[in-house]
Amino acid sequence: MATDITSRNTSARSDDRRSARATDPLTRALVAAGAAAGPLFVVVASVQAVTREGFDLTRHPLSLLSLGDRGWVQIANFIVAGVLMLAFAIGTRRSLGAGPGHRSAPVLFGVYAAGLILGGAFTADPALGFPAGAPAGYPTELTVHGIVHAIAPPLSFLAFVAATFVVARRFSWEGHRAAAVWTRVVGVACFVLTLPFDLWMSVRLFLGVALAFAWIAAYAFALLRRRH
Repeated sequence: MATDITSRNTSARSDDRRSARATDPLTRALVAAGAAAGPLFVVVASVQAVTREGFDLTRHPLSLLSLGDRGWVQIANFIVAGVLMLAFAIGTRRSLGAGPGHRSAPVLFGVYAAGLILGGAFTADPALGFPAGAPAGYPTELTVHGIVHAIAPPLSFLAFVAATFVVARRFSWEGHRAAAVWTRVVGVACFVLTLPFDLWMSVRLFLGVALAFAWIAAYAFALLRRRH
């Protein structure tokens, strides 16, 4: 009898620590939206970066693509990516059972989504000679749009970095120690790439965002592949 009780307790602990997974069709669709967000955002931004006249990624942040005659493309890119990430946040919440991060991870993903949406709805002020006619340097006075854009996306990206550490703790708790290590590495790398100093800052920001979305896609696929 004691052996049976021990076996049941071990089984219960194993059940409690099952890997997070997306099971029902709605949850899987919501998680898949997160997998699609990154490739869509990066491809659309990259095409614009090489085709918009006067834009130079070594000098200009992607946010400036929201300005000018074709600025609506990048505005839509931010908002669509944000909506897809919001769906992913909901899908993650439905995928996580009891355990570390089952509440905080979806909230942090939701904050990241909100930052993308605000980054599209509130555009940056013209700067660094883009678009044509913009001041050669940074504007001396910011508009309301420029202030919101300067604050919301960076804060939301910090929420993403925090989410990687929350998910890493969850991975460790589930027994996926290698995934936990790599997730922490990604979080640190994204944080370092987006630090505000001048050396290749626009390129670093682009790489940081691309890496973040790549990790989100990988996590989404992990949630979609896992079974009981």
